[in-house]
Amino acid sequence: MSTAPAAEAARRRTFAIISHPDAGKTTLTENILLAGGAIRAAGAVRARGENRRTRSDWMKIERERGISVSASVMTFDHDGKMFNLLDTPGHEDFSEDTYRTLTAADAAIMVLDAAKGIEPQTLKLFEVCRLRDIPIITFINKMDREAQDPIELLDEIASKLALDPAPLYWPAGSGGRFKGMLDMREGMFIPYAKRTGGAADDEGHPEPVAFAGNSINQFLEDAEKAELEEQAELVGGGYPTFEVQSFLEGHMTPVFFGSALRHFGVKQLLAGIGAYAPSPKAMKAEKNGEPTSVEPGDKEVSGFVFKVQANMDPNHRDRIAMLRLTSGRFTRGMKLKAQNTGKAMSVNAPIMFFASDRELAEDAFAGDVIGIPNHGVLRVGDSLSESGTLRFAGLPNFAPEILRRVRVKDPLKAKHLKKALEGLAEEGVTQLFRPMIGSDFIVGAVGQLQFEVMADRLSNEYQLDVIFENSPFAEARWLVGERAAVEDFVDKHKSAMGQDIDEAPVFLGKSAWEIGYVADKYPKVRFERTKERA
Repeated sequence: MSTAPAAEAARRRTFAIISHPDAGKTTLTENILLAGGAIRAAGAVRARGENRRTRSDWMKIERERGISVSASVMTFDHDGKMFNLLDTPGHEDFSEDTYRTLTAADAAIMVLDAAKGIEPQTLKLFEVCRLRDIPIITFINKMDREAQDPIELLDEIASKLALDPAPLYWPAGSGGRFKGMLDMREGMFIPYAKRTGGAADDEGHPEPVAFAGNSINQFLEDAEKAELEEQAELVGGGYPTFEVQSFLEGHMTPVFFGSALRHFGVKQLLAGIGAYAPSPKAMKAEKNGEPTSVEPGDKEVSGFVFKVQANMDPNHRDRIAMLRLTSGRFTRGMKLKAQNTGKAMSVNAPIMFFASDRELAEDAFAGDVIGIPNHGVLRVGDSLSESGTLRFAGLPNFAPEILRRVRVKDPLKAKHLKKALEGLAEEGVTQLFRPMIGSDFIVGAVGQLQFEVMADRLSNEYQLDVIFENSPFAEARWLVGERAAVEDFVDKHKSAMGQDIDEAPVFLGKSAWEIGYVADKYPKVRFERTKERA
């Protein structure tokens, strides 16, 4: 097998899975790994307690609650291709983590609950994909339960997302009447077998049979067959035929049906990802300040850090930067330079991920995600390359929606608290602001669940019991403008000023109205909701 960077990049499929909470994303992740031969048995996601743990949910709070709150990476080789599956948090309180993970993906699988269709969080995540020109494959899940009319679901995709849905399969019934699905292009029927008497869900379904042949009669009654035939004709005539180019350009989405929990339709979805999802493409960057384009087959190794995760292995107090490679052939022991500092680091122990399991990466190519163990050297948004001259577009920080004061119950541990909060802020889990006046830290987050996760992690990973209290501030904005104008503003508003983890000035407002009021008075200063790390 060739190890030329361009040929290796061409066989990579790096994709993220997005969905509204409870649409079955974690179960689908599990079953894609099963279909790809990466694991032997799917985890009992629906079981309680410790059994609820799935391969991608490794953090203690995730196992207890059965939700994904931290993006994970899983790499597996299947059917001649290398798949990098990026699992994202489904919960909207962690949308910033999801946004960053999507910057590392070349395609997205949008999981819809067949009974609920497109839900608000799905819509939000879809908009992020559209902003980044990420093509979307749709998987309509939970067909083994009562579902909406599939035609209504297709119409909803067309109207709400302005995407042309192109169904590659068509379901025969749903819920108790679900019998399987028709492959619209091959004319084969894929039967669904309902499991009884404690049989495992992944023991397999009957082999596909020709829809026009006699074998179909053992799976469908005449009326069911006639109904499926009629629907398939209607759908074939009413919706566009799938075109790969239209999909890659973001105008069309191929639609798959199935039940992740019953391991039905997942094999077909994985084959679709392999066949249609794009391999890594050229990335826009700056080289020595000039615009350039980085091709996956370029000789120079380059990439960007889209996530930092601490304490994946509590025994080692580790801190891993996840680097999405964009070009070249990376080999273990290679020296890479960070563009913002120019510092070179030898990457002697790079890791490939399998959720919290890991192994040393001897080499990796564009599209792969490798973990670089480091102690506070690398941050989210850093660009790495052999020359240190490449800079990829930064990953933004978003203004938090909730601000809280945080203090530690034991005053003797105040120094430890500072270090722990800075570590979590560097991961991008939360925003950390240090007021110019006063000693309490202000922590910002998108949603309440983030504070619960933070308290849990501070307790388990750092042995710190903390209290979150109401903050006098409700809004945070980064100040941008001419240096003199910003310094003048800071000088006059010290009681409402703070600094973020990069020591950038942040105005802490009591309300959105106050932000608007001061913005009008100081037209030379911009009050930004997002900050891109330089």
